[in-house]
Amino acid sequence: MANSWNSGINDRKIKEQICEIGRRVYDKGFAAANDGNISYRVGDNEVLCSPTMICKGFMTPDDICAVDLYGKQLAGKRKRTSEILLHLAIMRAREDVRAVVHCHPPHATAFGVAREPIPQCVLPEIEVFLGEIPFAPYETPGGQDFADTVLPFLKPGTNCIILTNHGTVSFGKELEEAYWKTEIVDAYCRILILAKQLGGITYLNEQKSRELLDLKKRLGFDDPRFHVEDCDLCGNTAFRDGYKEALPEPKAFDAPPAFPGYLQPPASLTIPAGTDLEALVKLVTEQVVAALNK
Repeated sequence: MANSWNSGINDRKIKEQICEIGRRVYDKGFAAANDGNISYRVGDNEVLCSPTMICKGFMTPDDICAVDLYGKQLAGKRKRTSEILLHLAIMRAREDVRAVVHCHPPHATAFGVAREPIPQCVLPEIEVFLGEIPFAPYETPGGQDFADTVLPFLKPGTNCIILTNHGTVSFGKELEEAYWKTEIVDAYCRILILAKQLGGITYLNEQKSRELLDLKKRLGFDDPRFHVEDCDLCGNTAFRDGYKEALPEPKAFDAPPAFPGYLQPPASLTIPAGTDLEALVKLVTEQVVAALNK
């Protein structure tokens, strides 16, 4: 990264990193032909990005162009991609985001085509590194309407979004981080598809699911479930207010268990309605006294 925040347009090292991520995206089969685009914010109002109509596996630093935060091209011999507006919408909404990767990983994109919500509380790595993956509604790619589809889903802790009937967009502070989210979500979706062929998935119980979120918090990772009071622990509902259409409903997989949200008391500590609280306190007190007298 250049020493000055505003001097990164000509930073060859960053351009080489963009080309390297493009090579990985292409080699993994996440972007066929000219698919996909990659960007990195290098200044208050400057972003380096991949150009239009180029295979991401064969870019060179000289191919990379620069735009401002509203899409005006600032530098580069090639024309910037029209889908950079999507990247810029994310960067403007989330100051912590400097890198964005958009591509079409086949397994994750299959969920977007089927409009099948991606289950939570199944695999530890997904809970810790991703969390809930929301679905932005479909819009014709390239324009500002398309870019704006992700805005309702950019809650703190979100780092990957399924673009319905299109692909994925993942983002973070650095290029490798943004790319890793793409790789993780596609690997997970592949596991889910294989598990479906074997008979289905098994959800983790409430205690183990909470333990993973505790671990996530200790590691310093954010998650929408740390901020949304009324969402379920595993129920894909942290983005309820963002869905203008109906919430995605599972068809291929069993619905997730109805555990209380992370900010709510665990189900095991919830007192059923109608409970005689005086009798309950008396019983607990007797049990504590008995334990102390042993």
